[in-house]
Amino acid sequence: MTPDIETSVAGLLTGNHRILAKTITLIESSLPSHQAASQAILERLLPHTGKAVRLGITGVPGVGKSSFIEALGIALVEKGLKVAVLAVDPSSTRSGGSILADKTRMGGLSAESRAFIRPSPSGGTLGGVARKTRETMLVCEAAGFDVIIVETVGIGQSEMTVASMVDFFLVLILAGAGDELQGIKKGFLELADALAVTKADGDNIARAGIAQRDYQTALHLLRPASPNWSPPVLMCSAKERTGIEEIWSIVLKHRDVMTASGEREANRRRQSLAWMWSLVEEGLRDRFDHHPEVLKQLPRLAREVENGRLPPTAAACQLLSFLDRETKPDIRKN
Repeated sequence: MTPDIETSVAGLLTGNHRILAKTITLIESSLPSHQAASQAILERLLPHTGKAVRLGITGVPGVGKSSFIEALGIALVEKGLKVAVLAVDPSSTRSGGSILADKTRMGGLSAESRAFIRPSPSGGTLGGVARKTRETMLVCEAAGFDVIIVETVGIGQSEMTVASMVDFFLVLILAGAGDELQGIKKGFLELADALAVTKADGDNIARAGIAQRDYQTALHLLRPASPNWSPPVLMCSAKERTGIEEIWSIVLKHRDVMTASGEREANRRRQSLAWMWSLVEEGLRDRFDHHPEVLKQLPRLAREVENGRLPPTAAACQLLSFLDRETKPDIRKN
């Protein structure tokens, strides 16, 4: 059932969590009626968005992303801030299902009235990032959340995708597990606005210190993405709640620096345009995949390519020509 647009907008602007959850479900739906309703809601909400801190967090499995996010979220709630966590779970490539266990892993934060946790399945999209995460961020901003945290599954292209939709990208790293070498990869480091060595407690403090120095050295070998910001390397412990305040201070300092230089606004404008083009590409692919002539001819053309009877370029041209025929006017009717 499609909700009333005015009721949804009014409820969201007052921060109603139940309406917020229903609106996100509407956004994630593939039904045309739901998509039309969600777009109408987003258009109404747009003037009320853009004020939140958009924070992306990633790290390899086992680095303690959920524990860190819960520690950070609780610290922010204690400051009187409203925090939304959009945790993207990897969908199964076989069943399409996902675990969606983030509320269980963040039990303390989920109990806070000023926090909202939304686990969303990636739906098999590239990099494991939920297709509608950007729209969900805007809805949460309109609902009055001060900080929007997007957690990635930490695999491949997901880091690039999330980095392209947030203001600050934090990479969590684990000392003493062999993944220090990952920091030497140029692309991995270039995404980060800051790095944090997790689990810096107990017997692991010395190893965390070594990892911190190694990453600092690696960062000095690279040219910063911004002339106004050099990514720092910090240490933290979600277990002992140490280093969390320092990391948040860095996030705020980055916001102030980037706002003063004009980069924050410029980056958001570029992100909006990139978002538009990604939706265009997604829409074209969807039209292609559901085109009746493509569905009819694809099996034959695929067999001919596989058997070496037809060059891939020729097959691709034939398939794309079906879309051309759909958009070209029929001059015989004039």
